Amino acid sequence: MADAKWYVVHTYSGYENKVKANIEKTIENRKLQDEIIEVAVPVQDVVEIKNGARKQVQKKQFPGYVLVHMVMNDTTWYVVRNTRGVTGFVGPGSKPVPLTEEEMLPLLGGGEKIEVSFQVGDLVTAISGVWEGTIGKVTSVNESKQTVTINVDMFGRETPVDIGFIDIKKL
Repeated sequence: MADAKWYVVHTYSGYENKVKANIEKTIENRKLQDEIIEVAVPVQDVVEIKNGARKQVQKKQFPGYVLVHMVMNDTTWYVVRNTRGVTGFVGPGSKPVPLTEEEMLPLLGGGEKIEVSFQVGDLVTAISGVWEGTIGKVTSVNESKQTVTINVDMFGRETPVDIGFIDIKKL
């Protein structure tokens, strides 16, 4: 839809997924699929280390917020605003402010992807950033985050460090 824009909705903390489900249910019940296109709770993959065990989990990027792609009119505003768990739209007063396309690209995983030929075991050097000049062996490649993990010798121990694709080159 040409008129549809992304809006940020403030929710009670911890209610993001419930709000998403409630809005989607209301869309279905009121047949608003043409006006409220998508509801999203942006998440990111994070590695947690608890009691020495590494575990990959998904964490909400913006706790307390939900993104809604919709055509703003009185009906859609009312439906979203009066969903259980929603405290309001982000914007001055009662006027929601839509996000720009540039703001949305990184949130939904869009944007420019860099194709690389790095593989686990390759030697690379950092060409910019904090680790500039550091040489390390690639231990993992994360295409979605556009990063590689290399082991760096720090205080006599090998420490894994994530570096963006644009900040390294293959040796």
